[in-house]
Amino acid sequence: MLIFNSRDKAYKSIISALATDEKCKFRIIVPRDCRCSCATLAITKEGERDCTAYYGMFWAGMCGDCHEYWELHFSATTPGLYFYHFELDTPWGKSYIMNVGGGKGGFSAGGNEFQQTVYDKEFKTPDILKGGIIYQIFPDRFYDSKTVKKDVPKTRVLRKWGEEPYWNEEQMNGIWNNDYFGGDLKGIEKKLSYIADLGVTCIYLNPIFEAHSNHRYDTADYEKIDSLLGTEDDLKSLCKNAQKYGISIILDGVFSHTGCDSKYFNMYNRYNTLGAYNSKESRYYSWYKFINWPDDYHAWWGIKLLPEVVEEDENYRKYICGKDGILRKWLRCGISGWRLDVADELPDVFLDDLRKAVKEENGNAVIIGEVWEDATNKFAYGERRRYLLGGQLDSVMNYPFADAILNFVRFGHGEYFFDSIMSIVENYPPQVLNILMNHIGTHDTQRAITRLAGPDCQGKSRQWQHEHNTLSEYDYLKGVSMMKMASLIQFTLPGVPSIYYGDEIGMQGMKDPFNRACMVWEDQNQELLKWYRRLGQIRKGTRALADGEFVPVFCENSAVAYERNSGENSVLVAVNNNDTETDIYVGDRWDHSYCYFDYVCKNSVITLPPYRYTMLSK
Repeated sequence: MLIFNSRDKAYKSIISALATDEKCKFRIIVPRDCRCSCATLAITKEGERDCTAYYGMFWAGMCGDCHEYWELHFSATTPGLYFYHFELDTPWGKSYIMNVGGGKGGFSAGGNEFQQTVYDKEFKTPDILKGGIIYQIFPDRFYDSKTVKKDVPKTRVLRKWGEEPYWNEEQMNGIWNNDYFGGDLKGIEKKLSYIADLGVTCIYLNPIFEAHSNHRYDTADYEKIDSLLGTEDDLKSLCKNAQKYGISIILDGVFSHTGCDSKYFNMYNRYNTLGAYNSKESRYYSWYKFINWPDDYHAWWGIKLLPEVVEEDENYRKYICGKDGILRKWLRCGISGWRLDVADELPDVFLDDLRKAVKEENGNAVIIGEVWEDATNKFAYGERRRYLLGGQLDSVMNYPFADAILNFVRFGHGEYFFDSIMSIVENYPPQVLNILMNHIGTHDTQRAITRLAGPDCQGKSRQWQHEHNTLSEYDYLKGVSMMKMASLIQFTLPGVPSIYYGDEIGMQGMKDPFNRACMVWEDQNQELLKWYRRLGQIRKGTRALADGEFVPVFCENSAVAYERNSGENSVLVAVNNNDTETDIYVGDRWDHSYCYFDYVCKNSVITLPPYRYTMLSK
């Protein structure tokens, strides 16, 4: 019998972050032969030195003949990150109950503390993502409307749709990321019905502001749509017509750096402005981190094309977050929120101002941060960050879930899968958990089907990736099956599934730029496309997938089952990733339940063949 388990309601009544003043019941189950005379919860709020609080627990009766309950109710009055353990007084001295892994408590003097996140009880997240589906688009590569583009710089290399993106220096003639395929905002608008058929409720666009690379993460002018993509009116039209399909639009905000070829820095004198590179008298000079002006300056990850911005600079914050700043300008055009590039590189003062500006302009607009780790205990800028405590982000890109899904489908290991999921479930506020951006591939990673069924490209050159960019026929068919399993899990975990354009039709690709190829509009994989449309239909009609509690039910080797339970509806997902038939015990409550796929529950058991799955509903 476990002494404590932070992921089991028999021991902890609330398995998530706590709101301020919210009471949570803690229980430990202590062996009688410990002869415990006193049990204590020792809890420390991070950042408050020598301030460990000790709360006495009360004896709450026997648990069988050999164990006893000790309990207490805990609440916190201020948001923050708290760490705790339990201490027992015994005839032999102090005994310590620490986190020995997987949320389990054990006797250990040198184990880890348990984490308890506490957020502001006034913290609310928008409803626009809840229960929906996100579709991520790399704008240059989605669809070309054939609209005549005006004022396009002559230096850009325009390519034929569908050709492989340039990947070596010889092709690019020394100018990286300068090949374009002509995808535009009007093209996205023309394909809204296709996107809506997937059940999508939100489109996330990679950067669309004027910039001089195809990825546009080197912003040249925050106030202008890139000429190849269209105009401000095109964005307004896209937002307006997307709303008719029940789809909102969020934009990529790149605020930690600009391009050196921008009106703010103006290294190449492209713009009729006095840039920071041109003069110390420039209105933008204080934005940048010069070491020795003008050529020696801090750049993002050392890339001189991307000079870092001083986000604490008052003038910069006013330009982005002010009453008539960039954030509000584009919200007024009809967008519904922002995804923040490298949010962990934006200081608190900037994020605080950003949230205030966004929420004042549109209280239901969403703010999603790019944070690759657990965002509740992320350490950056020399301090623990407070992204999800109520004053900054609404959600983050959920890389821990992505890794958990992809590693489980490729390698198995059910215990690791559940441990990864439950770590986020217990650390995040529930209102954040319900709108996490759950992707399995993005513009920064391999295509999901390639990561699942292809060779490992870690540390491999672009030449090697080019040579291995296309799967064999056998591996591709295997990858389609693996994508079905992965997407079923993705669509049924807490949060909002995010589809990277083309994943729904099995597009392949190694890392950048191979993962950013043109969308395939002919000869699409219809098997996978129909599967994704079916998942979209299921998600739309299943309340438990919007906000249902996540409950692990079964784990044995590479077979898992879990429930999502809400007041109105419960669903169960069972997956057998073993190479042998497996009986999955889920309990008699699932007998005679509705089955979405082929395998039902009989006498409390679901029998699944190798590499198969099912989903039940009550």
